[in-house]
Amino acid sequence: MSKSIGVKNESSLHRALKYHYTGPGGKTEVSVGEYVADGVCKNGEYIEVQTGSFAPLKKKVKEYTVFGKVRIIHPVAVTKKIEVYDSDGSFLYRRKSPVQGSLWDIFDALMYAPELPLIRNVEIEVAMIDIIEKRVKDGKGAWRRRGISIKDKELSAWHECFLFKKSSDYLCFVPFKKKEEFTASMLAERAGINKDTARKALYVLTKMKIVKRIYRKGPAWVYIKKAAC
Repeated sequence: MSKSIGVKNESSLHRALKYHYTGPGGKTEVSVGEYVADGVCKNGEYIEVQTGSFAPLKKKVKEYTVFGKVRIIHPVAVTKKIEVYDSDGSFLYRRKSPVQGSLWDIFDALMYAPELPLIRNVEIEVAMIDIIEKRVKDGKGAWRRRGISIKDKELSAWHECFLFKKSSDYLCFVPFKKKEEFTASMLAERAGINKDTARKALYVLTKMKIVKRIYRKGPAWVYIKKAAC
């Protein structure tokens, strides 16, 4: 039996991205070995939309590449608006989330699958978008949301997209010169990101052989950009 999240469980956001990237003449929900791809474009490229961690993709993407090129679509919400409804469907209120997404969020997805960008015929596209998250005050949600459940996510606007075709494309995340030594704190300061994001990025980039750990300086690792990727 082919493995799929099932169209009944997919969000409006997932469905919109699936149809957008599959494009005219393509097909959605296509069996590939023991899995089901989100889509196959007219040119034969496989589409897989992944809103969370890339860990579940490690096995299936390798199987897809036997049959053709694969593009993983990862949406990042630049702006998120939250709409809350009562259990009977009545609208209660809307608010804007204080959290803003950035291109660096790709490393949250890659943390448990840093080898994915190194697989031949695999491309990753980051879609910078705005979303509306619909919640229901039904008492069944997580305690941190005070029992409010997330019911759906909708695409509300497009910004820009970034396509990573090969490992050297990830050099844009290393704003240092060749042989220039740096730490996670230095990366955070230069890139304008927090230290936790910098550490995640460097973990992934080290696994990808984009950067190299060379020695410890106190509690911190010192890195250099690799000469060739």
